[in-house]
Amino acid sequence: MTSEPSANTLTRGHTAARTGPAWMVLALACACQFMVILDASIVNVALPSVDRDLGFTAAGLTWVVNGYLLTFAGFMLLGGRAADLFGHRRMLATGLFVFSASSLAGGLANAPEVLVTARVTQGMGAAMLAPATLAVINTGFTEAGARARAFGAWSATGGVGGMAGAVAGGALTTGLSWRWVFLINVPIGAVLIAAAMTSLGGRRTGRREPLDLTGAVTGTAGLAALIYGVMRSTDHGWTSVPVLGPAGAGLVLLVVFTVVEARFATRPLMPLRLFKIREVAVGTGMLLLFGGIAIAMWYFTSLFLQNVLGYGALRAGLGQTPAAVTFMVIARRAAGLLPRTGARPLVLAGCGCFVAGFGWLSQAHAGSGYVTGVLGPTLLIAVGIGLTFPTLMAATTADVPEGDAGIIGGLAGTAGQAGGSVGLAVLATAAGAGTQAGTGGRSPAAALAAGYDRVFLMAAGLGLAIALAGLLLPRHRRG
Repeated sequence: MTSEPSANTLTRGHTAARTGPAWMVLALACACQFMVILDASIVNVALPSVDRDLGFTAAGLTWVVNGYLLTFAGFMLLGGRAADLFGHRRMLATGLFVFSASSLAGGLANAPEVLVTARVTQGMGAAMLAPATLAVINTGFTEAGARARAFGAWSATGGVGGMAGAVAGGALTTGLSWRWVFLINVPIGAVLIAAAMTSLGGRRTGRREPLDLTGAVTGTAGLAALIYGVMRSTDHGWTSVPVLGPAGAGLVLLVVFTVVEARFATRPLMPLRLFKIREVAVGTGMLLLFGGIAIAMWYFTSLFLQNVLGYGALRAGLGQTPAAVTFMVIARRAAGLLPRTGARPLVLAGCGCFVAGFGWLSQAHAGSGYVTGVLGPTLLIAVGIGLTFPTLMAATTADVPEGDAGIIGGLAGTAGQAGGSVGLAVLATAAGAGTQAGTGGRSPAAALAAGYDRVFLMAAGLGLAIALAGLLLPRHRRG
């Protein structure tokens, strides 16, 4: 950990969120984030082996992935508020235990329903973990430069975790067994629980408040139903009952949730007063849009490498490694610039990279070479992600009171996950339509390339939308 800033440079003032050295707290938060994001992608490569061993149906196999993502996104607001009420250390340790125990159950699963149940429970553990890591950073590093550097490290680690999933999943499945993509979490989780208990303070926010059960039920159920409906759009039309039914119910529940929080809850799960902070309101909207950018970059670029250029899954993961390393480096550099420049210039520069990079990537075709067709534009996009993501996370959470650090972490995480879920569904539909339109007289690879090119053009449009929203950010972050 010699690359991490020292305790003196990382923190000044408030230190009640930690009892151990600053580098240990930051390493713990980064390790938890890495594990959560890694697990969202590591399973993908192992799915064929899982299917052969456990005998899934085609529809059932998708829920090995979707079950995790659904509960991860749906329960994050609740996990964030629980961290505020019951203590960051307690929720971090609980989330690690649930995550690790469900990983053990998944690794030992002998039937499809057991594995899906384990993945659903794993998502709940991740929903406790993710906002707690944000809260630990936000309350443990209060000086502007220190917090920015901590968020840069946290963001970079999560991004690398997502990319490492394909490589690690392929290596574990090939060298050992698909079961090890789950079992590997057990010893890691045990070490992180011990680190959490020794490096974090156990103090609560100072408020002894009951959990807003009505808000918890309506908010969690609404988010889960909406995301479930959107996920089903990849197998059913957007106007079909399997999509509109749960999505409509989710929207109704979210309206009820908003009314309850605004008028009836004495201690709301999601205090709407937080949206009076400009960075929270604008940043949350931008993170929703950013979810689509992330999906277009990592998911659809991987599909392009495999389905158009003919790469295997492991080689495709390695092909995206340069972009992941670039993102990690730029995220750390952006964190150092943030206190001096403010959020707006970094976000606008990142969006310029999105527009240029995705515009370049949309010109790739079946005959493109890796270096000029994929590597060049993805490096440019990775620079944009490195400038934008840690900046948005730091800006969105900067001016929030300590007692709301967990819920704002949950809100930021939910925005990114929900944006990714909706983005995946919308972009997958666009890719399918583009592929169908490009089939006339073309090879299958060329038709697929036409579909992915449409996705990349849409991602460039998302970059423009984020840039317009970025103009609403203050020129310099407050205090």
